[in-house]
Amino acid sequence: MQEPALQLSQFIAGFWRTADWGMNTQQRLALIQGYLDLGVYSMDHADIYGGYQCEQLFGEALAQAPELRERMQLISKCGIRLLNKHNPDVYLNHYDTTSEHILSSVENSLTRLKTDYLDLLLIHRPDPLMDANAVASAFTKLQRDGKVRHFGTSNFSPQQFDLLQSRCDQKLICNQVEISPSNMSTLHDGTLDHCQQHKLIPMAWSCLGGGNIFSAQDEQSVRLRSTLTRIADELGTDDISQVIYAWVMALPSKPHPIIGSGNIERITSAVNASKLKLNRQQWFSIWQASTGHGVP
Repeated sequence: MQEPALQLSQFIAGFWRTADWGMNTQQRLALIQGYLDLGVYSMDHADIYGGYQCEQLFGEALAQAPELRERMQLISKCGIRLLNKHNPDVYLNHYDTTSEHILSSVENSLTRLKTDYLDLLLIHRPDPLMDANAVASAFTKLQRDGKVRHFGTSNFSPQQFDLLQSRCDQKLICNQVEISPSNMSTLHDGTLDHCQQHKLIPMAWSCLGGGNIFSAQDEQSVRLRSTLTRIADELGTDDISQVIYAWVMALPSKPHPIIGSGNIERITSAVNASKLKLNRQQWFSIWQASTGHGVP
């Protein structure tokens, strides 16, 4: 039976840095509650984040208030195997999209996250050895067993996405890709056009360019800072990150930015970016600052 459509929150809470925040269990729980109170209910994870620690840290916090599970969507990703104490048989980082690995990875994520099911599972990276039939078989079993409700991809090209979709009984619903003023490749390589064409949900990671936009001294970053500061002043804000999020959300494929912060003030500021509307000249000013030239 087809699952009801999944409606992600406008912003996504990203927990890939959880292990770096130095929070105790109660502080992590407070952060989760803070996200929920701001209307950010989609929580993004991956099995490998934090050296396989981040899901565990989140699950420990959720276990203190299990009633919060019904207020959130849990997203996770799999398909990468890292050299790590949890993988004694791995001697180099590699991709693994075999059915066996997908099934075992989901079981581990469910255990770490202290939940019975994932709302959304993504294949983390394109795998040149991916057998689309094997992935589809794993998806079917996971959905039939009630362990995953929806499926999608991360960092897939349109062709890679279509290959996997051609073998899946379920409709793949999203593609999580990098979108930022400092890396606009998905704006021009057909990825976001593909999302718009097929009504897929683009989740946008690294919208702030890993923080380089704020401090790096390369020519692109300097141009972007200057332009973003000017536009922020025009829009009545002193936070250029809000301008960046507004720029991403202006794309017609309607990306959902992932916020990767453990600071509630920064999270609140990011969410408030939804109130900003860039006109076309402001939007293309940022495009021009990124590329270093005007439109053709």
